[in-house]
Parts: sequence; C-alpha cells; structure tokens
Amino acid sequence: MSIAHFRRTTAEALLADGTTVVIRPLGPEDREAVLDLHANRMSDESRRLRFFGVSRNAPRLAADRLCGEQGERLLSLGAWAGDELIGEADCEIPEDRPQTGELALVVADRWQRRGAATLLLEHLIHAARGRGVRVFEADTLAGNRGVHKVFAGLGLPVHRRLDRGEIRVRVPLDESDEHYRAAVDERGRRADVASLGALLRPGSVAVVGVSRRAGSVGRTVLAKIRQGGFPGPAMAVNPRAGSIDGEPVYPSVGALPAVPDLAVLAVPAPAVAGVAEECGRAGVRALVVLASGLGAEDSRRLVHACREHSMRLVGPNSLGIAQTDPAVRLDAEFGGAFPLPGTAGVAVQSGGVGIALLKRLAWLGIGVSSFVSLGDKYDVSGNDLLQWWEGDGRTDLALLHLESFGGPRAFARTARRVTRRLPVLTVDAGRSAAGRRGAASHTAAAATPTVVREALFRQAGITATRSIGELVDTAALLHAQPLPDPRGAVAVVSNAGGIGILAADALADAGLILPELSGELEELLPEGASARNPVDTTAAVGPAELARLLEKVELSRAVDALLVCLVPTALATDPAHDPVRALLDGPARRRIPVAAVLPDQEVPVRHLTCADGNRLPVYSDTVAAARALAHARDRARWLAEPVSEDAEAPGCDLRTARSLVAGFLTANPAGGWLDPVGTADLLESHGLPLTTSVWARDERTAVIAARAMRRLGHEGAVALKAYWPGQVHKSAAGAVRTGLRTESEVRSAYREFEESFGAELAGAVVQPMAAPGVELLAGVVQDRVFGPLVLLGMGGTATEVLDDRVARLAPLTERDLTTMVADLRGAPLLSGYPGAPAVDLPAVRSVLARLSRLAADVPELVEADLNPVIARPDGAVCVDARVRLEPRPSYDPYLRRLRRPAAAEEG
Repeated sequence: MSIAHFRRTTAEALLADGTTVVIRPLGPEDREAVLDLHANRMSDESRRLRFFGVSRNAPRLAADRLCGEQGERLLSLGAWAGDELIGEADCEIPEDRPQTGELALVVADRWQRRGAATLLLEHLIHAARGRGVRVFEADTLAGNRGVHKVFAGLGLPVHRRLDRGEIRVRVPLDESDEHYRAAVDERGRRADVASLGALLRPGSVAVVGVSRRAGSVGRTVLAKIRQGGFPGPAMAVNPRAGSIDGEPVYPSVGALPAVPDLAVLAVPAPAVAGVAEECGRAGVRALVVLASGLGAEDSRRLVHACREHSMRLVGPNSLGIAQTDPAVRLDAEFGGAFPLPGTAGVAVQSGGVGIALLKRLAWLGIGVSSFVSLGDKYDVSGNDLLQWWEGDGRTDLALLHLESFGGPRAFARTARRVTRRLPVLTVDAGRSAAGRRGAASHTAAAATPTVVREALFRQAGITATRSIGELVDTAALLHAQPLPDPRGAVAVVSNAGGIGILAADALADAGLILPELSGELEELLPEGASARNPVDTTAAVGPAELARLLEKVELSRAVDALLVCLVPTALATDPAHDPVRALLDGPARRRIPVAAVLPDQEVPVRHLTCADGNRLPVYSDTVAAARALAHARDRARWLAEPVSEDAEAPGCDLRTARSLVAGFLTANPAGGWLDPVGTADLLESHGLPLTTSVWARDERTAVIAARAMRRLGHEGAVALKAYWPGQVHKSAAGAVRTGLRTESEVRSAYREFEESFGAELAGAVVQPMAAPGVELLAGVVQDRVFGPLVLLGMGGTATEVLDDRVARLAPLTERDLTTMVADLRGAPLLSGYPGAPAVDLPAVRSVLARLSRLAADVPELVEADLNPVIARPDGAVCVDARVRLEPRPSYDPYLRRLRRPAAAEEG
C-alpha cells in the first residue's frame, strides 16, 4: 500500500458495544483534535502510562508529530465517533529497520474497554503490512495492564522482555494466522450482534409517518405492533395528527416522551433522510425504512445519518421486520398475518417473496424466530442476520432470499461457521445463462455469475435451491427429519408400480442411488408384490403389513433414507385398510429420514403429525421429494467434510511478483495483457510448472531457439506460437504451428506468421512439443464483488465444447484441492481407466494451490488462463498461459468494516 493510497483510506466499523466509528489517517487538519485527545480527555494516570511520565509538553509534541509533515515512515490512524476523536494508533518505521514499526496507542478514558484500541490496531496492522512492516514493537510500563490486555487479546503471538521496569513488547504481524483471523471474526460477531439489539429486541418503538387514513402503511404497521402484543411503548409520530384511536400522536421524534430504540419510517422517500437525521440526533439506535425510490443524495444522507449516530438500518424498500420471541413479540411489517412463533430465521430482499415464504411456512406449521425484509440492503444484510441467529438461542434453521451480495467474502466466512450449527437455505436468485464474456479468455468466459454464486454456496455449506417452492420443500424435510448418511442411498416403497418408478427416476435425476434390497422383504409382501428397489407392495397391502415393511427396511442398514409413495385406491375407503395409517401410527422420527408422497393432496407439501409427536413431510410430487432428499444428502456430505486449513504453496516469491506487477502497471497505467516473458516470470514466481519457452523476436532467433532445444535433449518436434499485444486465443487466430521438426519448417512457419499478421506480429514463442496427457484448464478471475475465483476444467481446444468445469473462491483450502478434481465429470480420466495410468494428482492440486496463492498475493491479477495444463503420471506442465493485470488496491476480507452501498457513495 503506497503512502498516498493509505492517506485516502477511510473505513467505518463497529466497536464492541455496537457504536459506529470512522477509522481514517490523521492529517494536519486534525492537530487540534489530537491535542484535545491527549491534553483533555486523558487522566493524569493515562498520560503517565502513555508518555512514561506527566509532562505538560507531551500532548503538544504528540500532536506535532502525528499531524505535521508526515513522511513515508509514519502511519497514524484516528478513530472518530461523530466529530469526536476517541483514539489513535500510529507506528514509525525506522530507516535502518524497514520491516519494524514502533507502535504507540491511546484511547480517551471514557471510550476505553469498548474495543476501540483493538479495532485501531487491526486497521494499523493491515496498513503496516501493506508498507512492508512485519513486526510491531512497543515500550510499555509494567503497570499498564490495559494495553497488555489489548495485546494479549489481539490473537497474534506476543513476546515480552522486561528491562528496568519497562516491558519491550514484540508482535509479529501475520494476518493469515488462523488464530488472529478467528479472533477478528469473533470480535466482529460480538460487535455486530450488540448493534442489532435495538433492531431485533427493542424495548420501545416509534412509527414515524402514521396517517389518520385507515389502511395507510404507517397506521397499519402501528396497529400491528400494538395488536401483536409488543410489551413496550409503541409511539406514533405525525406533525399534523393530534391523536389516532384515542392514543396521542407526537409532532416529531424529538417531542416523544422517551427516546425509542427503534423507529419505523413510513414517510415518503424525499422525507426519509431528514427524519433519519432527526432520529439520530434524538438518540434512536435502529431504523426500518419502508419507502422506496430514494435518490442518490437522499441515499447518501440516510447512510451518513445512520453511521454518524450509530443507528443500524433495514431498508429502504423494506416490508418491515417481525420478532416472535415471547419477550418481544414485535410485528412491525405490513405484509400480512403475524408469523407463527418458531425457530426458523427468515431474511428476504423482496417483500413479495417474504409474503409468499411466510405463507408457505405457515401451511407447514413451521414457525419463525425473526423475519427481516432487507429491501435495498443499505446496511443490515444476510451476513448480519446469520450472526444474530447463530447466537439468539432460538433459531435452528435459516432461510434466505438474496438477490445481491454486498460483502460476499464476509458472508462466506460467516456462513461457513454458521452452517456447521444449523442449516442455511437460500433461493439462488438472479441466475443468468448469459455470463460475462468481456475479457474473452476461457477462464473469464467460465466465470459466469451462476458459477461464482455456486462456488460461494458450495464452499460455505449453504443449501441453494432454485425456487421458493424448492426452498420450502427442503425446509420441510430438514426441519422435521434427521440427516441421511452422506452416501445417499434411498429405498422407495410404493403401493403402485407406476408412482414407484416415477420416484426412482426422480431420485436418480437428483443424484441419489437406489441399492438392491434384501430378499427377506418378500415374506412381508402380498402375492404379486416386488421386493426390488423400488418396492411395489401392490394395493393389497394393509397398514400393519406396510408398517412392518418400513421397519424392516429401516433396520436393514442398506439405505440412508426412505421415500414412501402412496396413491389412493378403492381399498383405502375403509380406514382399516388405509396405508397412510402406517405413517400416522408409526414414528415420524426414525434412524433415517423419511418422506412421503401423496399425489392426491391439494398442497405441494405439508407436515403430518405422527404417533411419536414428530412430523413427517408429505409431498404431492416425487420430484419435489427427491430434490429435498438430495439437498439433505448434500448437507450431510458437507458436514462430514473435515474443517480444512488454507492450501499450502511453499516457495512463492512475493517480492519478485510485486516488483514485476509494479513495473508493468507503471508502464501501462490502464493495465493489459502481459507479454509471454512477463507471463512466464509472474507464474514462475509462484512455482507454477511451465514448459520450456524461448521468446523469439525474429525468424533467426526462432531457428536458433529450436536448434538449442534439440541440443538440450528435446529431441522431438517444436511448436511455434505467434504473439502480438492484446492477443487472447492463439488457436482460433491461426497463431500456432506444431510438430515442426526441421529448421526449414521453423523458418516457413515464422514467415507464414509474418504474412498473416504483418506489422502486428511482435514475435513468437518456441516450445518443445509436450508429451501427451490429459489436457486441463486452470485459471483465476478476480471478481470485484466476490474476489478471486479459481477454476479447473477439462482443457485444450475443446474447452468450450466440453463445458466441464468446477470453481471455488480463493483462498482455497486443502479440502478444496481434492473436491475440485473429484467434482469434474472427467475425473475418471485423471484417476486412470483401462489402458491409461492415473495422472499425478498431487501435481494438479499444486497448480490449484499456487494459483490461489497468486490471486491472494496479486490483487491486480484480474485473469490468469492456463490452457492447456497437461497432466501426466510424472507431473503436470502448462504449455500456454495468458495473464491480464489491472491497477487495483489490495483488499483484506478479514478487516472489520461496515459495507457502504453503491447508492450511498459520494457522487
């Protein structure tokens, strides 16, 4: 990070108590604030601990040092709450020790023990690392317990040395340290949850914009709050209404008899920003904004008011929120009936989707712990709600509808942790078959929005469905039944052969397996029945016989789930012969998950309560049941995967890579494609296996290079590849000649290039012909929102035709390296098949790990396309590669900061 870029950085983040602060570099304009901090808002004892004594000149000297002419060797950050500087952290980099930062830190007395010091340190660590600092050192007094507690809780190793009553503290700065990342995440989670308390557990509420008109939004929301049993004050604000329904209406937020924790704004869009500012000045801690259509300036003012006054914001364009906790019972939405109390957390971006989802959950009898209509998501997001549900003590199922991701990297980390504790289901909205093709490389063409989202969901363990119906179908199973074994073997039992076959087909289409069942089942079946899987009991089966059969299948251990399909027959008109009784009279909660299909029922899915009091999901369609079982199997598989560390890529040369990138972008400020030499140098800095390549600027050099390759032991033919600036696909442009065995063939090929490409031709690459193997595509695309995406696929000239690719968001874990290879449809080609040996899979995984590391080390790398990578039993080698760079600042996804929506950015 350059010093110029550092001085432009500003971030908003939460303290431990939920207060919003601004973290930014200190400048000359901050001198009076720094002087005031040191001179007036620190006790004598605090100044003694900071300056190792009480000196009247110390505050002035500190202000002069921090806010004077700052050179390249001083990094200083201040934390601001509104207009108040509450703390500062700085480090000076000694000229003779460029990797060391001499640290100083101070927080105003009344802001101590609220997490300000740790937050400042986190941001200073990030800035210092970007300047090449690898260790902080500080001199402290032995009695300064506060600062020692800060260091101890940071999550990094701390080394102390006592010398004459002073302690020399040394802290190595490793942002990739898992303990540090976990500590940062936990601090962020606690601060986030603290800030949401006023929103989801308010003690008092005000509705601003309550109209006298019956049926208006504001009046409807107020009535629902009061009728829903909210135990605290529910106040109304409208400057032109004295009372409604016998209750007082106040002319402004400032006129309320008490400051509400939460304000619901039911005012027109042009009035939202002004009301938000009034709420902030009054001390309100959370807002729900129902209006839509805010302009850019109003959006900016709204977010600014919320950040300046530490208010969390839902919306705008929100349907509202609901909290069914008996101690709260808040129904502040205008969508319909108050959700049933329960344990499912629901967050949606679309109000219409929210209404439909709540209605379907009510059909099932699945209650809701809290419901939030996120709307345009200027602040509170799905990530915030996941962290709330993780620790609210009530939620055991999370349902999300997200049309966009503002902070997907933070969301992925949170979801990966939360999904270990409870199922997280989402509707994968916004899928598009027409992906991005702008950069034209194979890797970029493969990185469609759908591919990126699927990678996010896969790595985070999120169950991604394709419709509200499929979401509810899956929730019905996961909420009522145990998970199956990861194997995914299912038995189908039906009383009619036709529906059993349909169920078997649906299960197979969903990727589940139907194993052969034991012949012992035949003794439990009537004449003419089939004990194969699917089991056809025929219509003659009675409830008792069916119950014994189901028990036998469950105890057989041959299957991991059971799907029972029953169609109405004339025999079932007698209740004594109704096979559904076998389901109702038996237990719903078995060793394995059980689902039923009753095609004659009028609703898509419902729950039946069985003899043990538990519920059985019943579907009207075999496809819906099969998809739900497949999602349950996938969740079981994900939970069975061990938690994995980041993939290792030893021997990477970060210094060389950074130098190369800096040099290229200095010469090409707008970025572009690296030439063959630059591409090879960058990939080699991270140990990626490249075939021998020689750059030839003319025909003579190409001939000499081909001759030298033969002398060095490359006895076979060579390949000649033309190059010109901006080139992407060589083969499609006719820029590749292979199998050249003689010097005359090399000369002829080069002359053909000159004739075809003319003055555009910059030269050619000479390579030995690679030994045959399995051709793969490996690459990286930097997504501006999601970050780097690593892809692996079947490669070569048929890449687009085969369309066999898998993707994961970087950084990859060791587990990702294995699953990416295994998830390819062409994986059997890599594992070996009759007549062909297995390739060197560790070498393939090493390519992926090094690409992941390269993407993390070089954020300016927007595309890397290695195609083909030839995998053989003795290793893997890349024979062609393209790399595109663009100027982009480094981004630390672990740095705590509040997301600022694009609609609220400065114009």
